[in-house]
Amino acid sequence: MRLECIEASEFNLQATLGSGQVFHWSLEGKGWQGLIGDTNVYVEQSGRHLKCAPGHAKKIARYFALDHPMEEIYASFPEHEFMQAAVESCRGIRIIRQPLWECVATFMTSPMKQVAHIRQMSLAIRAKFGSPVRNSTVNAYPTPEKIAALTEQALRECGLGFRAKNVLLAAQAIAEGRINLEAIAKLPTKEARESLCQIRGIGKKVANCILLFGYERLDAVPIDVWIARVLREVFLKKKRKLTLQKMEEFSTTSLGNYAGYAQQYLFHHARVAKALRA
Repeated sequence: MRLECIEASEFNLQATLGSGQVFHWSLEGKGWQGLIGDTNVYVEQSGRHLKCAPGHAKKIARYFALDHPMEEIYASFPEHEFMQAAVESCRGIRIIRQPLWECVATFMTSPMKQVAHIRQMSLAIRAKFGSPVRNSTVNAYPTPEKIAALTEQALRECGLGFRAKNVLLAAQAIAEGRINLEAIAKLPTKEARESLCQIRGIGKKVANCILLFGYERLDAVPIDVWIARVLREVFLKKKRKLTLQKMEEFSTTSLGNYAGYAQQYLFHHARVAKALRA
C-alpha cells in the first residue's frame, strides 16, 4: 500500500507513544499500529516525516498535536541543567490529543499503578468490552454506556481492583447525563479541575492528567511519584517540609506557560533515562 507523507519536524513518534500518555499502541513492522477513537491507523516515522495510510493524515496530525509550537514551548522551560537535559533526552515528545472519555477512564485506573500495569488494564477492558475495529488487533475503548451496563466484578476481572467501582460509577453518571465531560471543557482550568475532582476516584493528580491529556490544558501539572522526586531532589532540595501544595505552587509558577509539557519531559527523563537515583 502506498503511504501518505506528513511533515513532522520536532517530533519523536516512539518517545511520544512511550511517554506514559496512551497505553494501547503496538509496534507493527517499521511503525506503530493503534486506534484514534474507533479509527484503525498505522504510522511510521522517517526523519522529519510521518507515513500513514491515505486519508488518515489530518486525523494523525491532530492526534499527535503536530501544530503545537515546540520551539516556543522549549523556550518557556526553566533554564535549569536538569530541565535542559530532559529536553535533550526527550526532544520531540508531544502532548497527544486523546479522546475524552477514553482518557478519563484510563487515568481513573492509574492510581498506584505503573505504566505497564495501566496498559494491561486498558488492553483487558478493550478486549473484553470494546467493539472490534476492522483490521485492528485492538478493540475500541468501550463507551460510557457500555461500561455502565457492566458489573463491578466484570471490571475487577480486568485487573482494576478497587478502581473498578469508581470507573463504573463515573460511566453510569456520564451515561445518565449527570456528568457532562464536554461542558467541563468550557470551564477555566481551575473550575474544570474542581469539577473533575467531584467525580469519585478522581483526585488532583488524576484530574491534572485528564486536563493535560484530554482537555489540552498545557499548563496542568500532574504530580506523581516521579515528578515529586524530581521536585524534591532537583528543584526544591533546599526546602524543608515539602508538601504537595508547595510542589503544586512551584510547578504552576516556575515551570512556565507550558508547565504540562515541562512535566512530561521531566517525567519521561526521570523514568526512562534513569536520571535520578533509585
